[in-house]
Amino acid sequence: MYLTLYFHEINSTVTMKLHARFQWVIVAFAGMLHWGCSHNPYAATNSNYKTQVKALTATVRDTPAPDSAQPPAYWVGTVNFNLRKPNYVIIHHTAQESCEKTLQTFTLAKSQVSAHYVICKDGMVHHMLDDYLRAWHAGVAQWGGNTDINSSSVGIEIDNNGKDSFTVAQINSLLRLLGRLKRDYNIPTAHFIGHADIAPGRKVDPSGLFPWQQLAQNGYGYWYDTTAVQVPESFNALQALRIIGYNVKDSVAAVRAFKLHFAPADSTAVISDENRKMIFDLVRKYE
Repeated sequence: MYLTLYFHEINSTVTMKLHARFQWVIVAFAGMLHWGCSHNPYAATNSNYKTQVKALTATVRDTPAPDSAQPPAYWVGTVNFNLRKPNYVIIHHTAQESCEKTLQTFTLAKSQVSAHYVICKDGMVHHMLDDYLRAWHAGVAQWGGNTDINSSSVGIEIDNNGKDSFTVAQINSLLRLLGRLKRDYNIPTAHFIGHADIAPGRKVDPSGLFPWQQLAQNGYGYWYDTTAVQVPESFNALQALRIIGYNVKDSVAAVRAFKLHFAPADSTAVISDENRKMIFDLVRKYE
């Protein structure tokens, strides 16, 4: 009897210790979950991102049904293919109060906007979407004959309210990023442009404070040199803007978009003699 009570007491003690240890494990696990969520506020959207990418890859893995084309076609898979690569870089400013606010906007499904990269004031670069995937950053836009800019471009948002200067750290980070993109995807020099360039009259970003000349000096976009430039009498400046890439259907908006990029101190829609020289010099580089 005493032996039975002794073993019962031992069993109870062990059970209590195991129960206490199990409770500690639960508390510790809950704490880890809380810590993870509090230190990574985008854990849920990161998971959603992976789910969407998985769904997209499943789409391209599937072979079309024989009757999916009219007349019916039979699938014969070629062995010669790769991914379509971006061919443009579109630069924006966020027009929001903080980098964190932009990250929140781009991880909110109802916003229906996104970009591949966001560059904060301290130079921190947030990569939000694989370069091969289509971000929703350009909206209704056109450059030359390209009317689906989102499908062929990388979108870069720079944290800026449209009134302040861009920070040195931001521009340094941007230049490094542009160098990699140009090298990895062989993006032409002429294809580094702004949101305002592709959406005249609808968008005004990046602002006139953006250092386009500095970018051009580093091989991202072109800049003008009007030294000794003689413009022919017959030169059509609007036609030249169209050749450069601007949509000139609204000529006033096109001229203002050009000036925002190349002559931001003048916001009028009048093409001056100096503007004609700029356009004449530039169009020869873009042709």
